[in-house]
Amino acid sequence: MNDNIRPIAIYLPQYHPIPENDKAWGDGFTEWTNVKKAKPLFEGHYQPHIPDKKTGYYDLRDPEIMVKQAEMAKEYGIHGFAFYHYWFQGKRLLNLPIDNMLNLGKPDFPFCFIWANEPWSKRWDGSENEIIQEQTYSEEDDLNHIKFLIPIFKDKRYIRVNGKPLFAIYKSADFPDISKTIRIWREEAAKEGLELYICRIDRWNSNAKQQVVDLDIEASIEFQPLSPSLERFLKREWTIGERLRNRISKIIDRYFNENRKVNQTIINMQKFVDFDNRYFHTDHKCYPCVCPSWDNSARKKEAIIFTHSSPKVFYKWIKGKLNKFTPYSKDENFLFINAWNEWAEGNHLEPCQKWGKGYLNALKKALDENK
Repeated sequence: MNDNIRPIAIYLPQYHPIPENDKAWGDGFTEWTNVKKAKPLFEGHYQPHIPDKKTGYYDLRDPEIMVKQAEMAKEYGIHGFAFYHYWFQGKRLLNLPIDNMLNLGKPDFPFCFIWANEPWSKRWDGSENEIIQEQTYSEEDDLNHIKFLIPIFKDKRYIRVNGKPLFAIYKSADFPDISKTIRIWREEAAKEGLELYICRIDRWNSNAKQQVVDLDIEASIEFQPLSPSLERFLKREWTIGERLRNRISKIIDRYFNENRKVNQTIINMQKFVDFDNRYFHTDHKCYPCVCPSWDNSARKKEAIIFTHSSPKVFYKWIKGKLNKFTPYSKDENFLFINAWNEWAEGNHLEPCQKWGKGYLNALKKALDENK
């Protein structure tokens, strides 16, 4: 295990059916539903992403699945999981695997939460305005939420920074008054003897430094590849030919692809990684992030597809990030990986039939060389 860096893999729990998804997408829907229906959209397009035989199309209603996942993650140098946490005015979604983990006390593996606070809609199907689960905010809910979280923050497995539980917010800009929310959280946690370490996810179209300062939060976390770095890459590095090819591809798919009308944006992962490794910098406290690959054409029509992804490119990206990142303190030493199991986004450390454990091996090799 790398003593200098704590790698945290983002974890999606949408591998068990819930009534809300059944109603929106059909009985028995899970993330695997999208994965299985994916098709290649052009020559050389890697789809579908199929788990290897040992991994299989697992069901997270079985708590032993997460135990095995944690064992594998630990073997390859991952410090813990960052679970997506879904809270809507006291209503929780996709919570069964997390509840099993909390109640059973296993796996004995570090974890933290990222509050995925955006509303659920049918945007995957092009129906952005059709809401599956609305998200609203209130002072009363802020208080109820932190009261729910405090016992979890006290779990011995919960990831801390200098004793403070780490809690991340996916879309901090969606709050009507997030400063008030954070103040309520801190005050209530203090009554229980807890200080909080609050982070925001740094996606594109965000003023990360200003938000960290204005909101009185501890840090940002990069969200690769949909990051400010990708914004800069598309503005600076895309050639005229690449822009033209993407525009033509979108027109063809929209009007002539009868099997599936996908509005594709196609990006060369190798070129993006080279760019990010050259220009990665932060003007505030921000934890770096890498991803094995990205292709969400299995999930949605407005697809972003990274081609030329491979364990070799992933290894190169990790090395580049670690060469430029200096931990802010002994505990402020995170490298986030997006993700452990985002299969419908073509974005997974878990073994697939094409690459096997290639991405896990690349991660372990880069971490071992950084010791």
